[in-house]
Amino acid sequence: MTYDAAPDRYDHTDYRATGRSGLKLPPLSLGLWQNFGIDRPEETQRAILRRAFDRGVTHFDLANNYGPPYGRAEENFGRYLADDFKPYRDELIISTKAGWDMWPGPYGQGGGSRKYVLASLDQSLERLGLDYVDIFYSHRFDPETPVEETMMALDTAVRSGRALYAGISSYSGAKTREAATIARDLGTPLLIHQPSYSMLNRWIEEDLLDELEEQGMGCIVFTALAQGLLTDRYLDGVPDDSRAARSDSTIAGLDDDVLRRVRALNEIAVGRGQKLAQLALQWVLRDSRVTSAVIGASSVEQLDTNLDALDGARLTDDELAEIDKHAVESGINLWAKQTEE
Repeated sequence: MTYDAAPDRYDHTDYRATGRSGLKLPPLSLGLWQNFGIDRPEETQRAILRRAFDRGVTHFDLANNYGPPYGRAEENFGRYLADDFKPYRDELIISTKAGWDMWPGPYGQGGGSRKYVLASLDQSLERLGLDYVDIFYSHRFDPETPVEETMMALDTAVRSGRALYAGISSYSGAKTREAATIARDLGTPLLIHQPSYSMLNRWIEEDLLDELEEQGMGCIVFTALAQGLLTDRYLDGVPDDSRAARSDSTIAGLDDDVLRRVRALNEIAVGRGQKLAQLALQWVLRDSRVTSAVIGASSVEQLDTNLDALDGARLTDDELAEIDKHAVESGINLWAKQTEE
């Protein structure tokens, strides 16, 4: 069936400036980290993407190793882009990243080398069927590669026309300052930083948000729902079929104290007439320095629930103070090691 985007898709979204740049992003962007590989029916994937764009989501966030298997999310998205969104390409912000392991051998194991970063970008463009992406990220800081080398690779990506903007992800405040200074001197200022951030993972408040503001960079956060922990999924404990119950889970080992905090936060959400996920999303967007939050979705219904967070009443000072009693570090930041350098 031919896809025609909703004519009112821009009527209900207030787009946010990305730092001091001229680029605006939707407050909620759609990430394809999960659910866009072989683990979800393609008709479901296509329906989620269509619905997102119909509701004003213009930014789709990918990375080279999103799947499963690695690369499949880009392949699938490239096919949907050609079939459904080709007429709307100039209305979309498409981002991808390079930094984690991707292909066999010493040059495909991730990091920030010029060889890996630019080869990865070329592979991503081929999978996506695009000549360029709008934002290309260094997906992580690599202590084994000079920051200058990584920034020079991003500069080449932009100057060659393979990317319009450059960004970084999971860099510490200090490394962000170093990278931004080098990139600016090269003539390709960093546009944006993508860190993990949620009510249970607040590391960016220590110094990163201040650094981004000083550098004029935007901030787009991921895992605002703590990979499902800040939803109604775990209010009654850890279900046997949940992600947290798996031995290889990225949120395994939840203790009773964390679950008590989740339930307390849910009570605040209920008092506001919201779901916990909606409160969590609205909370990360409360700071004007946060341009956007990347959300995932396994169904159109889940997508709509998350996007409806934007309709919530403004958080009051009293509500924010009550949230602060329970929104504390909970040891769930998988990317903490990357930001300690």
